[in-house]
Amino acid sequence: MTNQLDTLDNMVSQGLADSARRTPEGIRELIGSLRQAPLIFKDVTDDDAEFLAREIEERIGVSMGLGSVVDSEDFEQWLESVRPEIESGSDPWYYWTRYKKLLFKKKLPQDVIYGTDQVTDTILGRLGNPHDKRTWDRKGMVVGHVQSGKTANYTGLACKAADVGYRLIIVIAGLHNNLRNQTQGRIDEGFIGRDTSRLAQMGTRERPKLIGVAEFDDRFTPVSLTNTIRDFNKATATSNTSQIASYAVPVVLVIKKNMHTLRNLTEWLREHSANHSSEMVDQPMLLIDDEADNASINVKYGKNEVSRINGQIRELLGLFRRSCYVGYTATPFANIFIDPEQDEEMEAEDLFPRDFIIGLDAPGNYFGPRKVFLDGMPDEEEPLYLRNIIDNEDVLPIRHKKDDELVSVPSSMIEALRAFLVARTIRDLRGQRHQHASMLVNASRFTRIQGLIRNRLQEVLDTIRDSIRVNASLGERGIRDPEIAALRDIWAAEFYEAWSDWSEIQAQMLNSIGAAKVVEVNSRVNDLDYSAAGERGLSVIAVGGFSLSRGLTLEGLTVSYFLRNSMMYDTLMQMGRWFGYRGNYEDLCRIWMPPQATAWYAHIAEATEELHEELRRMQRDRATPLQFGLAVRSHPSSLLVTARNKLGSGEKHVRIGLSNGYVETYKLSNVPDVLEGNMSAARDFVTALREDGHEPGDAKLEKGGYLLRGIDVAHVDDFLLRFRNARECVGTTIDPLRRYIDQRAHDELGKWDVFFASVSENEETSDVLGWPIGPARRSIGPDKLEDGILAISGQRARVASRGVEKIGVAPENVALAEADFMSAHRLEKSGKINFPDYIYRRVRKRPLLVLFLLSVRLPEKTEARERFERLLPKEPVVAFGISFPVSSRPDEKVEYVMNTTMLRELFGEEDLDEDAEMEDV
Repeated sequence: MTNQLDTLDNMVSQGLADSARRTPEGIRELIGSLRQAPLIFKDVTDDDAEFLAREIEERIGVSMGLGSVVDSEDFEQWLESVRPEIESGSDPWYYWTRYKKLLFKKKLPQDVIYGTDQVTDTILGRLGNPHDKRTWDRKGMVVGHVQSGKTANYTGLACKAADVGYRLIIVIAGLHNNLRNQTQGRIDEGFIGRDTSRLAQMGTRERPKLIGVAEFDDRFTPVSLTNTIRDFNKATATSNTSQIASYAVPVVLVIKKNMHTLRNLTEWLREHSANHSSEMVDQPMLLIDDEADNASINVKYGKNEVSRINGQIRELLGLFRRSCYVGYTATPFANIFIDPEQDEEMEAEDLFPRDFIIGLDAPGNYFGPRKVFLDGMPDEEEPLYLRNIIDNEDVLPIRHKKDDELVSVPSSMIEALRAFLVARTIRDLRGQRHQHASMLVNASRFTRIQGLIRNRLQEVLDTIRDSIRVNASLGERGIRDPEIAALRDIWAAEFYEAWSDWSEIQAQMLNSIGAAKVVEVNSRVNDLDYSAAGERGLSVIAVGGFSLSRGLTLEGLTVSYFLRNSMMYDTLMQMGRWFGYRGNYEDLCRIWMPPQATAWYAHIAEATEELHEELRRMQRDRATPLQFGLAVRSHPSSLLVTARNKLGSGEKHVRIGLSNGYVETYKLSNVPDVLEGNMSAARDFVTALREDGHEPGDAKLEKGGYLLRGIDVAHVDDFLLRFRNARECVGTTIDPLRRYIDQRAHDELGKWDVFFASVSENEETSDVLGWPIGPARRSIGPDKLEDGILAISGQRARVASRGVEKIGVAPENVALAEADFMSAHRLEKSGKINFPDYIYRRVRKRPLLVLFLLSVRLPEKTEARERFERLLPKEPVVAFGISFPVSSRPDEKVEYVMNTTMLRELFGEEDLDEDAEMEDV
């Protein structure tokens, strides 16, 4: 029946190319008319037809914007001038046309395919013109989103580059064989049209297996000097060709990001260039660097040193008279920090994207950081997708050694496994039996421990499966089995609204999970092979580390279990394999992670959104890549990246701009004298304001709290001078804050809005500041209490609630900011929209100081509760936040001084896996 439904889907999709029929009624009418052929669709039921109609409706409703473009000042458009010549040829856009047909066959939303066409044109037009015989080199960066389809984008770019005349295309994929092999497979399907693994093994008389794009046209097949079995090899390449120029079709290589591979390729190209007397290869070359922030950037800090891979990429580019480097990344902070110590050195740095930066918009159906960590985490409510890991320390502590034993796994990991099995079953009941379903487990950096986790989970899976095999068919009596009862409990807690009939799930479960397996994926072993599936999709639990964190795609990822301690911006985002596309099962997705990781992801999600907004703004302002780079480097979040890149010895001086920034005291000292001193500073601040004529009755807001306008900067400075900041809260280090304010005290920061936050529904009103204020309740992470630190935890590790930076902004500016945001994200006014605070910051005219009284408590389910409760302060504590407007002098920055010990305390040790080391050839 699956084949019949697929055939019907293909026919309907083709029939809907006419946009006039793309309505709910038109879709169902077309499905109904096609079902009149009973011999073809005799097994398609009315329920199947309705399921298909809804799936097609969802696909049609998905669109993708064109993103943002920031160009250098010397950009010259060339593509449009050669387009007439290309389109008048016998096979115009040959490679792109094949690929576009493949995307339609894969049922990508039509508007997304059209969007990809326009975006790849935009990128292509910023590469060098391959018919320009002068010497040139171009460097650019494409900023996407984790797991949002970057591979599909650069495959389309490779196709179009071949169409306009590029004859050598090199794709640098992951650090490991499994990542490179996966990328090679996608290039095989989307550009080459041959199964290169078969080409590597077949005899001379065998006909190559056509795949992907070759099913539409296989006349001009590109030559691949690599295959899905083996990376670049000089001997194999030499047996294929003597010169790159000898081919009339494009030559493509997909290579591992490895120093030896890059060196071998450079030597081979030098030996086999068309002009042996010249060190420069004459063919135009496009180099696509996937995950460009990983190992490509310069991470050595000796005066003239560069990282080994960075140096090899530079040498490879330098071999060509005409070359173009395009780095694809979802974590551009790291790319901007390719280490020029001074801003003016940044543009001259080796792989800095000096010519163009393009931001890709994610399609509307993207399951990304905003949906999970911002929209999915309402203030003080249960998160939609996230679940906390708080039970691991006795069994599998975050800090463990490679030789530790593992006799069991945390109960939360078993809970996550049960959730995956139930979700897989519900997906089958929804008609997704033929689709893959995966669970990710990333809980150790050591391959040996990963193997032990795999063994323990296999034991648990076998026990669950045995119970289902014996007792699931017993109906209500089957619930007496404790394993089935535990599965039912997880269904009731997580998935009741997704599928309300447990009896149907229980009856289906053996069929759904009977072939489920636990596999290990790392540099030592890779048992993950989706190609081995038949008509039924695979159900796999993938256990690994670094390989699961970078590039490798888990098909149908539904449940993730993430137990890592990295707080580095780029590392965390790349570990987010749970982002992507979850057609008709997004509501079943769940992610288990420690509370502190949840908080960091929320912070990073917001910082990433701000960065994309900055790209849009700079496009409007016709800014250059250098100006964008300067803005990124001065962003407060750059503290995280700088911390990682500069871990060494001695003090580190980091220059940060606070223009358009928000800082707050999310960590507070728990020393009684400090808490009382901060309270005294707040009382005296209130007293000074009252002496200036400000009274609470005059400033009461409807939502609770007191907004005072036009407060003199001297009062704010006095408060900050007396406030004793926790060393661990770097962003609110008092001296840099006061220096930044003092530099602007005579003009743009001379007058302030001050808001005293008060929770009106809190009955415990406090008069400790002289005004009646309802303290906000905040959870405190127990792990730092014994170190004398009150670390705000909870879902977002934020002192302020969402929307606080809207306070004090004129209504017309609020409306303007929200309209711009909706337009940029293609949002409609219907329904609730969670507007991010940074949009109000950009239209703010005066700085905002927010003072909080916090009533602190431990999170629910805290282990050893009595031990930690005695350490909590009994009275409310003072915290503050500052929202800075856009400065007219954003380049004037202040210096933060941090030593190595502080950096490690703040951001953890470097959390690299054993298999993060680069493999040898």
